[in-house]
Amino acid sequence: MFHFNTVKKAQKGDDSAFTKLIDKEKDKLYRIAFLYVKNESDSLDIVQETIYKAYISIGSLKNSSYFSTWLTRILINTALDFIKKNSKVIPIDQDSIERIQSADRIMLEDKMDLLKALERLPEKYKTVIILRFYQDLTIKQIAKLIECPEGTVKTNLHRAINELKGMLKEACINE
Repeated sequence: MFHFNTVKKAQKGDDSAFTKLIDKEKDKLYRIAFLYVKNESDSLDIVQETIYKAYISIGSLKNSSYFSTWLTRILINTALDFIKKNSKVIPIDQDSIERIQSADRIMLEDKMDLLKALERLPEKYKTVIILRFYQDLTIKQIAKLIECPEGTVKTNLHRAINELKGMLKEACINE
Protein backbone atom coordinates (compact mmCIF):
# COMPACT_ATOMS: atom_id res chain seq x y z
CA MET A 1 0.00 0.00 0.00
CA PHE A 2 2.76 2.44 0.90
CA HIS A 3 5.86 3.01 -1.09
CA PHE A 4 8.73 1.58 0.93
CA ASN A 5 10.98 4.55 0.10
CA THR A 6 8.41 7.10 1.30
CA VAL A 7 8.29 5.46 4.72
CA LYS A 8 12.09 5.27 4.86
CA LYS A 9 12.34 8.98 3.94
CA ALA A 10 9.85 9.85 6.67
CA GLN A 11 11.86 7.82 9.17
CA LYS A 12 14.95 9.84 8.22
CA GLY A 13 13.13 13.10 8.98
CA ASP A 14 11.62 14.04 5.60
CA ASP A 15 8.50 15.98 6.64
CA SER A 16 6.97 15.99 3.15
CA ALA A 17 7.26 12.18 2.98
CA PHE A 18 5.53 11.92 6.36
CA THR A 19 2.79 14.27 5.15
CA LYS A 20 2.23 12.11 2.06
CA LEU A 21 1.86 9.01 4.24
CA ILE A 22 -0.60 10.74 6.56
CA ASP A 23 -2.64 12.13 3.65
CA LYS A 24 -3.25 8.56 2.47
CA GLU A 25 -4.43 7.49 5.93
CA LYS A 26 -6.25 10.48 7.42
CA ASP A 27 -9.78 9.58 6.25
CA LYS A 28 -9.45 6.04 7.60
CA LEU A 29 -8.09 7.38 10.89
CA TYR A 30 -11.03 9.75 11.27
CA ARG A 31 -13.60 7.02 10.54
CA ILE A 32 -12.08 4.70 13.15
CA ALA A 33 -11.87 7.49 15.74
CA PHE A 34 -15.49 8.45 15.09
CA LEU A 35 -16.61 4.87 15.66
CA TYR A 36 -15.06 5.05 19.11
CA VAL A 37 -16.21 8.49 20.30
CA LYS A 38 -19.23 9.39 18.07
CA ASN A 39 -18.24 13.05 18.03
CA GLU A 40 -16.61 15.03 15.22
CA SER A 41 -14.55 17.34 17.42
CA ASP A 42 -13.24 14.56 19.66
CA SER A 43 -12.50 12.39 16.61
CA LEU A 44 -10.44 15.17 15.07
CA ASP A 45 -8.56 15.63 18.36
CA ILE A 46 -7.79 11.90 18.49
CA VAL A 47 -6.54 11.93 14.89
CA GLN A 48 -4.38 14.97 15.59
CA GLU A 49 -2.91 13.32 18.69
CA THR A 50 -2.30 10.12 16.70
CA ILE A 51 -0.45 12.01 13.96
CA TYR A 52 1.67 13.78 16.56
CA LYS A 53 2.54 10.50 18.29
CA ALA A 54 3.37 8.89 14.95
CA TYR A 55 5.54 11.84 13.92
CA ILE A 56 7.65 11.79 17.07
CA SER A 57 8.01 8.00 17.09
CA ILE A 58 8.25 7.04 13.40
CA GLY A 59 11.88 6.16 13.99
CA SER A 60 10.72 3.27 16.18
CA LEU A 61 8.81 1.65 13.29
CA LYS A 62 10.78 -1.53 12.63
CA ASN A 63 9.19 -2.71 9.38
CA SER A 64 8.23 -0.03 6.86
CA SER A 65 5.63 -2.27 5.22
CA TYR A 66 3.56 -2.17 8.43
CA PHE A 67 3.21 1.62 8.53
CA SER A 68 -0.59 1.55 8.17
CA THR A 69 -0.98 -1.15 10.84
CA TRP A 70 1.39 0.70 13.17
CA LEU A 71 -0.51 3.97 12.68
CA THR A 72 -3.89 2.28 13.25
CA ARG A 73 -2.57 0.76 16.48
CA ILE A 74 -1.52 4.21 17.71
CA LEU A 75 -4.98 5.55 16.85
CA ILE A 76 -6.81 2.77 18.68
CA ASN A 77 -4.67 3.24 21.79
CA THR A 78 -5.18 7.01 21.62
CA ALA A 79 -8.96 6.59 21.26
CA LEU A 80 -9.12 4.15 24.17
CA ASP A 81 -6.99 6.50 26.31
CA PHE A 82 -9.32 9.37 25.41
CA ILE A 83 -12.38 7.33 26.42
CA LYS A 84 -10.78 6.32 29.72
CA LYS A 85 -9.70 9.88 30.45
CA ASN A 86 -13.15 11.30 29.77
CA SER A 87 -14.96 8.20 31.05
CA LYS A 88 -18.33 9.29 29.91
CA VAL A 89 -20.74 7.85 27.40
CA ILE A 90 -20.95 10.09 24.39
CA PRO A 91 -24.39 9.87 22.78
CA ILE A 92 -24.76 9.51 19.06
CA ASP A 93 -25.33 12.95 17.58
CA GLN A 94 -28.05 12.71 14.90
CA ASP A 95 -26.62 15.58 12.84
CA SER A 96 -23.16 14.02 12.78
CA ILE A 97 -24.52 10.68 11.63
CA GLU A 98 -26.52 12.30 8.84
CA ARG A 99 -23.44 14.21 7.63
CA ILE A 100 -21.27 11.11 7.58
CA GLN A 101 -23.79 8.63 6.21
CA SER A 102 -25.70 9.63 3.10
CA ALA A 103 -28.06 6.65 3.12
CA ASP A 104 -31.83 6.92 2.95
CA ARG A 105 -33.90 7.14 6.15
CA ILE A 106 -34.51 3.40 6.63
CA MET A 107 -30.86 2.52 6.12
CA LEU A 108 -29.89 5.33 8.51
CA GLU A 109 -32.14 3.91 11.22
CA ASP A 110 -30.62 0.45 10.70
CA LYS A 111 -27.14 1.92 10.92
CA MET A 112 -28.06 3.83 14.08
CA ASP A 113 -29.30 0.60 15.66
CA LEU A 114 -26.02 -1.07 14.71
CA LEU A 115 -23.94 1.87 16.00
CA LYS A 116 -25.90 1.90 19.27
CA ALA A 117 -25.37 -1.85 19.63
CA LEU A 118 -21.67 -1.48 18.75
CA GLU A 119 -21.36 1.25 21.36
CA ARG A 120 -22.69 -1.14 24.04
CA LEU A 121 -20.06 -3.82 23.32
CA PRO A 122 -17.02 -4.22 25.59
CA GLU A 123 -13.93 -2.51 24.12
CA LYS A 124 -12.19 -5.78 23.14
CA TYR A 125 -15.24 -6.82 21.10
CA LYS A 126 -15.78 -3.35 19.62
CA THR A 127 -12.16 -3.22 18.46
CA VAL A 128 -12.26 -6.56 16.59
CA ILE A 129 -15.60 -5.67 14.95
CA ILE A 130 -14.29 -2.29 13.78
CA LEU A 131 -11.06 -3.75 12.44
CA ARG A 132 -12.73 -6.73 10.75
CA PHE A 133 -15.82 -5.15 9.22
CA TYR A 134 -15.06 -1.43 8.97
CA GLN A 135 -11.38 -1.77 8.01
CA ASP A 136 -11.59 -5.18 6.24
CA LEU A 137 -8.59 -6.60 8.08
CA THR A 138 -8.07 -10.35 8.24
CA ILE A 139 -8.01 -12.30 11.51
CA LYS A 140 -4.23 -12.60 11.14
CA GLN A 141 -3.81 -8.83 10.60
CA ILE A 142 -6.03 -8.06 13.59
CA ALA A 143 -4.07 -10.46 15.80
CA LYS A 144 -0.81 -8.79 14.80
CA LEU A 145 -2.25 -5.31 15.27
CA ILE A 146 -3.68 -5.89 18.76
CA GLU A 147 -0.87 -8.27 19.72
CA CYS A 148 -2.89 -11.31 20.72
CA PRO A 149 -3.28 -14.87 19.37
CA GLU A 150 -5.45 -15.46 16.29
CA GLY A 151 -7.62 -17.85 18.33
CA THR A 152 -8.42 -15.05 20.79
CA VAL A 153 -9.35 -12.72 17.91
CA LYS A 154 -11.64 -15.40 16.45
CA THR A 155 -13.27 -16.00 19.83
CA ASN A 156 -13.77 -12.29 20.49
CA LEU A 157 -15.13 -11.76 16.98
CA HIS A 158 -17.56 -14.66 17.35
CA ARG A 159 -18.73 -13.44 20.76
CA ALA A 160 -19.07 -9.86 19.50
CA ILE A 161 -21.19 -10.95 16.54
CA ASN A 162 -23.42 -13.04 18.81
CA GLU A 163 -23.85 -10.12 21.21
CA LEU A 164 -24.68 -7.77 18.33
CA LYS A 165 -27.21 -10.26 16.94
CA GLY A 166 -28.85 -10.50 20.35
CA MET A 167 -28.98 -6.73 20.78
CA LEU A 168 -30.39 -6.16 17.28
CA LYS A 169 -33.02 -8.93 17.71
CA GLU A 170 -34.01 -7.32 20.99
CA ALA A 171 -34.33 -3.93 19.24
CA CYS A 172 -36.55 -5.45 16.54
CA ILE A 173 -38.80 -7.17 19.10
CA ASN A 174 -39.19 -3.98 21.13
CA GLU A 175 -40.32 -1.91 18.13
